[in-house]
Amino acid sequence: MSEFPSPTSIRALIEQFILDRFQTKTEKLAPDDPVYLKLQQQFDPQAWLADAARRVSQLQVVTHSLKAIHPDAKGTNLYVEPAQLKRRELVGSHCLPADFEGDVVGNAAALDVYKFLKLRWEERSLLERALDGDEALIEALSPDRAEAESWVRAFADIVEPKGTPSSHARGKQVYWLVGDDPASDTGYRLLAPLYATALIHPVHSRLSEARFGEHAKAGRKARREDAIFQGGYADYLNLSVQKLGGTKPQNISQLNSERGGQNYLLASLPPQWQSREVTTPLRTESVFPRFGRRAPVRQVVNDLVSWMRQNSKEDEKRQKEGKRPRKTVHDRNYHKDLVASLTDELLLFTFELHRLPAGWSRDAECRLVLAEQYWLDPGRAALEVDFDSNRRQSQWHEEVALRFARWLRHAIDRRVTTGLGDPEHDFWAKQVEVVMESLRCQLDDLQDALRDDEEDTGELT
Repeated sequence: MSEFPSPTSIRALIEQFILDRFQTKTEKLAPDDPVYLKLQQQFDPQAWLADAARRVSQLQVVTHSLKAIHPDAKGTNLYVEPAQLKRRELVGSHCLPADFEGDVVGNAAALDVYKFLKLRWEERSLLERALDGDEALIEALSPDRAEAESWVRAFADIVEPKGTPSSHARGKQVYWLVGDDPASDTGYRLLAPLYATALIHPVHSRLSEARFGEHAKAGRKARREDAIFQGGYADYLNLSVQKLGGTKPQNISQLNSERGGQNYLLASLPPQWQSREVTTPLRTESVFPRFGRRAPVRQVVNDLVSWMRQNSKEDEKRQKEGKRPRKTVHDRNYHKDLVASLTDELLLFTFELHRLPAGWSRDAECRLVLAEQYWLDPGRAALEVDFDSNRRQSQWHEEVALRFARWLRHAIDRRVTTGLGDPEHDFWAKQVEVVMESLRCQLDDLQDALRDDEEDTGELT
């Protein structure tokens, strides 16, 4: 490969592009049609290039556009190379690679000129060559050097703002405090935000791939089926889709047109933090009624009740039709999700009560069964030798799991005619037992480690 492309090769690329457009325009016309003859003149390579050099002034290649802020805004758009921007920790246009794709704003009828400038030869676009004043491009455009140079300058100007920098009444403006005194009018700078269109396009591509790509679909399928999946996948929750341009997205920009006007908005919601005052569970034999009053737990139980009611209706209908009860993968997956949600809430509840001062269960008003005391007041083991010994010998995690399952069965039986049977009861108890046994091992290991640290400290002193 030569260092510079041959002018005739670039010329052949240009002429093929113009010929393709001519054939598209005339595919339904007869050669003797006056319109065909007129288009033949317009698509003569030299005539078309001269017209393109004139029409390119109607376009601007940009990285930050104004029309996406408001379609009727007519202020300044900007083209800024990512390398010229200050490097920051947050994601921004500075993150774009050197071969990023710029956007185009302006007269949609002139977008064919931009498609022409995007033609690539030997890994460089015609626009890149025009910006560099490429000698080979100049020789390929016209035998008249002065004419070719003027066309190259015209094509290169596509990245330059049109007119003097200005905002518009329909653009957004923000007064940003840069001084120390908010009461002083001189302490503000007026900002005119622009839309980072060159950044939005690759972000849209990545999110679309995460939502609809084959890899992501395979990952979700593996998750539903509880199967091994290599590579992982991403989910973007609470996405919104903003449509720009209505039925004519090309009026906003070229890249917006390629996306069909779709622009994803990531969720930027403040956390809904609800502080809970952790109080000692006194004057009760079990904490499960208190656990069941928590809003997330009520929601999961409500979901379970609704699901069981729906299944009951479907099974009754199928029984009348002489069919077997319905059992689907979706039902199993939903059941597993409910198990995971409730056990997660149970662990959060556990950790909240563990924040109480160690030994709180020694209070005379504490009526919790011993299994729940062992579960919720592990710190007491460091204060009482007998409590520690009895706790280690007890299978408290099994009893807690059974009490959990009985509580859940009671909560459901009050609202559903056909509640949890013995198999479902055993299933819930077993799932919770696994979680509680793991928690017990972690707590015992932690206590042993703390005890070892205290003994080591005593030996050193």
